[in-house]
Amino acid sequence: MQLKILIAEDDPHTRAALAEILRTEGHSVAEAADGHQAKCLFDRDRPQFACLDVMMPGLSGYDLCRHFRSLDPAMPILFITAKAEEIDKVVGLELGADDYIAKPFGAKEVVARIRAIARRSVPGFELAATAVSLPENDFQMGALHVMPKKMRATRGNATIELTLRELRILQLLASKPGEVVDRDELFRIAWQETHPLNTRTLDQTISQLRKRIEADPKQPQIIQTVYGVGYRFEP
Repeated sequence: MQLKILIAEDDPHTRAALAEILRTEGHSVAEAADGHQAKCLFDRDRPQFACLDVMMPGLSGYDLCRHFRSLDPAMPILFITAKAEEIDKVVGLELGADDYIAKPFGAKEVVARIRAIARRSVPGFELAATAVSLPENDFQMGALHVMPKKMRATRGNATIELTLRELRILQLLASKPGEVVDRDELFRIAWQETHPLNTRTLDQTISQLRKRIEADPKQPQIIQTVYGVGYRFEP
């Protein structure tokens, strides 16, 4: 399920990295560089989820949390900050934050925490996330052995954990060996979207997937690019 997520973070590198992670997961992301901008975006767009830095120019993450909670008591809020002292965590949680994560953070940890919070707090998120059917049987893509039920793949002795979206991409390409799968179909199947998203989102997802499943990501054998059209698996 796609979420509308607000990121309020004054560090441009952290903000861009987090936005890229969430867009790759298929979410819609609004970015704010300070507290006042975040408040305006919230009041205008009413996002479903907020990731808030604590220390920002203008309004702090704590100020924003109070404001958001006054208007939408149920909206999930995750504090992302460099401040890791226990007292800061206590303050954030007492204000109503759902969770707290300290920088520097890993992409998988952030995604896992947002999913966990959304399953508890966003109506229909759990249903939408689990309603997609996956192939029953394992399948092979060159040296890559994909195991949908285990949400992972193996290549030689290496075990590779896969997201639901990555499994959809691999299954779709494997189901059409030698055929070009265009971008619109990849978006429709992997993101469950009827309209194309940003092209960069798909390219970034494929790039990250290649780094883990290809023997040489610079010379991909499993997911080949067909420029201007889409991607292809060539057995």
